[in-house]
Amino acid sequence: MNTNEGLDSARRAAREVGDNPVFDALARWGFVMSGLLHIVIGYTAARLAWGGGGSADQSGALATLASNPAGVLVMWVIVIGLVALVVWQLTVAIAPGAGGGWLDRGEAVAKAAVYAVLAITAARFALGSGSSQSSEKSSQDVTANLMEQPAGQVLVGAVGVVIVGVGGYHVYSGLSRTFLQDLEEDPGTPARVLGMIGYPAKGIVLGLVGVFFVMAAVQHESSKAAGLDGALKSLRDEPFGPYLLTAVGVGFVAFGLYLFARARHQRI
Repeated sequence: MNTNEGLDSARRAAREVGDNPVFDALARWGFVMSGLLHIVIGYTAARLAWGGGGSADQSGALATLASNPAGVLVMWVIVIGLVALVVWQLTVAIAPGAGGGWLDRGEAVAKAAVYAVLAITAARFALGSGSSQSSEKSSQDVTANLMEQPAGQVLVGAVGVVIVGVGGYHVYSGLSRTFLQDLEEDPGTPARVLGMIGYPAKGIVLGLVGVFFVMAAVQHESSKAAGLDGALKSLRDEPFGPYLLTAVGVGFVAFGLYLFARARHQRI
């Protein structure tokens, strides 16, 4: 079998997986689980705004959900949904006609990687070995490792620029309502409004994360890097910080609720 035949076979397999009704249901369930994580992050951010504790990021959200009496079961349910999203994003990248172009396919692969990391983190919590280490510490560790590589400052700066770009794309998607193109049909006015609020809120925070990476690169100081939790907490220190952080927290909750609607209307 030559390379082209192997690629065609992989694309056919990806299409068959994507058309499977069981997989369809699992992938939609994955969007529900992702929505739940965003809601918990938003709630934690709002608490932080007014003196509460916790980590307003994915690990913190998973730790919160894992701490309830049915935590182990919840973690495995989340793992199943996230793994389904990983597979779905890979079908978008591989299946003929699914991605629309190399940029879309690259985006799908990147999302698959993000969902895979979350799935692994949730599985660790389910197995009792999870850690609620904040994304700020993780970002600083990643930045320190990159700094040690040849052209490390350039690499860290490039990561920051990419993250800023992703954040900007989220803001644009929300304000222009291009996020509706991912759906099979119009999800209705409430879901549209939630998306228009949620996408820009998430985009602003992602943009801040990217700015911190760029600052770390320019100053050659890995401690300047910050993840989602650090970016959110930085808002608290600004003028009217508690109100800003509360507004962003509400935005994350809105994004989570939008993902619930997306679970029903997403084009799988």
